[in-house]
Amino acid sequence: MSGPELITLGCRLNIAESEAMRALAHDFDDLVIVNSCAVTAEAVRHTRQAIRRAKRARPDARVVVTGCAAQIEPARFADMPEVSAVVGNAEKLSRDSFVPDGPRARVSDIMAVRQIAPHLAASFADHARAFVEVQNGCDHRCTFCVIPQGRGNSRSVPAGAVIERIRALADAGYREVVLTGVDLTSYGPDLPGAPTLGHLVERILTHVPALPRLRLSSLDSVEIDDRLFELLVGEPRLMPHLHLSLQSGDDMILKRMKRRHSRAQAVAIVQRLKAARAEIAIGADLIAGFPTESEAMFANSLSLIEACDIVHGHIFPYSPRPGTPAARMPQVEREVAKARAARLREAAGRRYAHWLESLVGSVQPVLIEKDGGGHLPGFARVKPVEGAVRGNIMEVRMTGIEDTQLTGAIA
Repeated sequence: MSGPELITLGCRLNIAESEAMRALAHDFDDLVIVNSCAVTAEAVRHTRQAIRRAKRARPDARVVVTGCAAQIEPARFADMPEVSAVVGNAEKLSRDSFVPDGPRARVSDIMAVRQIAPHLAASFADHARAFVEVQNGCDHRCTFCVIPQGRGNSRSVPAGAVIERIRALADAGYREVVLTGVDLTSYGPDLPGAPTLGHLVERILTHVPALPRLRLSSLDSVEIDDRLFELLVGEPRLMPHLHLSLQSGDDMILKRMKRRHSRAQAVAIVQRLKAARAEIAIGADLIAGFPTESEAMFANSLSLIEACDIVHGHIFPYSPRPGTPAARMPQVEREVAKARAARLREAAGRRYAHWLESLVGSVQPVLIEKDGGGHLPGFARVKPVEGAVRGNIMEVRMTGIEDTQLTGAIA
């Protein structure tokens, strides 16, 4: 094996950071880096499982754990016998954190971090698209969320550094770049001139004309301003795929979550977007069984899937996270939350199936990935296509549906 093994859990930001760590620690063949997630208790459990599996598979390797779960609960992971070292989110982009015989725990106060540098990964293993971090941290304090404890306060990468990075990726042959961040739509107020995400997107598209496709990761719907809206509906190089952090469809639950939008505002922005660009595919984060959620409140979340035409549902049952206000609220029974999450997934699955059916017969530009399949602009998955060339964007006619994926042939 050449270089470290990376095990990445969680968000697209973690993917970008994992590739940066791969480049930093490229000459450590005996190293397994587990880049953890802490968004739910289940994510932390999966991290611990991944650590144990990694050590069983490679008993002589050093296992270093980093990411949000390691940042929030370093002692918990340091106590695992399989773990050689625990590295915080501020330290994981330093090569010194991965040298043998270093400190067992290198985890500093993430709230003290004020700046962010662009990651310098030269390639993205197993990915046809590249992920570029433009923002990290979060200044909001949703009552259910532990991520600010893992990521710190919001901070942005200057536009010039982002453009330089994306230009290099386009020159290296990447046909699609995904902008990532913890709270992507909060980009910019900490920078000179207080640019917005819309300003950044506009500058990328202007100054990197060789890049065919730009995609955005999760957005806060209430922060989609007029400049970003016009780009989303009018710029063909900006992919028609929006993943919105909605969390609930009930106004009282949204208030108890300390979210900054109402149900009506979420529905309105989606209706405006789809009226202006009908092919936009909507994804959304939804939590089932948030504390105090009644059956009527849950019904409002269930109906949001149709009201917002959510085809990409990222749905999970609420789980209390240590140190968050929601953990002290009256809890919904775990089995009830899980059952409600299942109903949300079924509803989103039906919307997704209906959407796939609407795409059959169309010709779509597909970014071809490692297995010969790929994704449409709206992020529908296409099974491997005969004659496809990895890394190219190819016109593919959608011929049918198989195992919740499209099938296709080169047009």
